[in-house]
Amino acid sequence: MSTPDETDLEILELLMSDARRPWREIAEVVDLSPPAVSDRVARLREMGVIRRLTLDIDRSQLKEGVPVLVELAVEPERFESVHEALLDAEAVEHVFTTAENDLLCHARVLGGNVPQWLSGTLDATSVDDYEVTLLTDAEWTPSVDGTGFTLNCAECGNTVTSEGVTTRIGGDLQQFCCPSCEDRFEDRYERLEEETPA
Repeated sequence: MSTPDETDLEILELLMSDARRPWREIAEVVDLSPPAVSDRVARLREMGVIRRLTLDIDRSQLKEGVPVLVELAVEPERFESVHEALLDAEAVEHVFTTAENDLLCHARVLGGNVPQWLSGTLDATSVDDYEVTLLTDAEWTPSVDGTGFTLNCAECGNTVTSEGVTTRIGGDLQQFCCPSCEDRFEDRYERLEEETPA
């Protein structure tokens, strides 16, 4: 099993500062060859650590609007639909979920009329209450400092250690904490495949 290491963290840090950085530049910093860096990035993508490489755009330079932080109290049965609506809203830059299952969004609201923007974005019955905070600035600086990798077993959810197993099942790379979890997962997958009509 190939467990992510400190070199992977260094590569992630470099990619977060510039996702278009050439493999050659990264290779010089982490003391690897460019193909080795490419292989590590491909493995991190396959493991789901890297979901996508994207642009960091300062939307304030592209459009007008009053920057606000809106905290929404939402009924549990409506949480998913409100969350999706916020993610799809053009004015929203970030969506956060709190431990209390409230939603926070950072948005740039044209004209600053948050009640009007909310009523045009969400179903009126979806939100119990909300609070608005006017922002003077917002910055996002992603970092991997102070983090480590923990892979969870696809079967039982336990942490995958260096004794774990990595297997490709149904085209997807899966991580398991032990061979018995791998066997149980594979058996269940094969049963489901057999039961699924062609």
